[in-house]
Amino acid sequence: MKRVILPAGESVAALGQGTWRMGDNQATRAEEIATLRLGLDLGLTLIDTAEMYGEGRAEELIGEAIAGRRDEVFLVSKVMPSNASRRGTINACEQSLRRLKSDQIDLYLLHWRGSTPLEETLEAFATLQRSGKIRYWGVSNFDRADMEELIQLAGGSAVATNQLLYNLSRRGIEWDLLPWLREQAIPLMAYSPIEQARLLRNPHLKDFAKRNDMTPAQVALAWLLAADDIMVIPKTGRRERLKENCHALYQPLTPAQLAELDRLFPPPTGPHPLEML
Repeated sequence: MKRVILPAGESVAALGQGTWRMGDNQATRAEEIATLRLGLDLGLTLIDTAEMYGEGRAEELIGEAIAGRRDEVFLVSKVMPSNASRRGTINACEQSLRRLKSDQIDLYLLHWRGSTPLEETLEAFATLQRSGKIRYWGVSNFDRADMEELIQLAGGSAVATNQLLYNLSRRGIEWDLLPWLREQAIPLMAYSPIEQARLLRNPHLKDFAKRNDMTPAQVALAWLLAADDIMVIPKTGRRERLKENCHALYQPLTPAQLAELDRLFPPPTGPHPLEML
């Protein structure tokens, strides 16, 4: 498994497992749990979730899936901005821990920026770290101005990641945010790497994948995995699709292939507002 180094020096799996919209359907629950467990078997030990996903049902699903295997998992969850006050963050984390059946979250993120002052949320993160309930903290959906403000705050430079919408069809962050993150040595966690399956229908990607003996999903994931500082969290609740995704690790793209994808999916030529899903 390829690894990404966090600012604190710990390495985590570059290819992980997303869980948005998992746990919502009882009919698919057994397959979703089997998929998460297979992912652990295959080295996809980073599992990302959030209190918002299914109002906690995704966290409950993960808690069941990782029972007896917690020490294998790098567990990521998120607090909603509406809960991101000093007390609210701590309460939300404790509720997530109960659903996850765990005594610790490895990486706890602010899901997006809200009206609560960042100082309050950072104070809560620090309290959670001191009590051992979280190991690291980070943010999600923060643009460059947000990040610049964040790292100026007391303790703000300890941010472990920024989780962002990033894929072949959403490259706006390459103009200023991604270069800035790299200057600060803050790794990126890319969500919706196949654009909620919409990229799989793109004719350019389908043609490229066919010519290179890959699937469209494998190309989209391999493109992100070509970087050394990007964690990728595709979501699937099916074991067959998970195995397909894993093969992206074994088919790294060549410089010529990456250059062709740049022509097919051009990088930005100017600033873009931060995109979110």
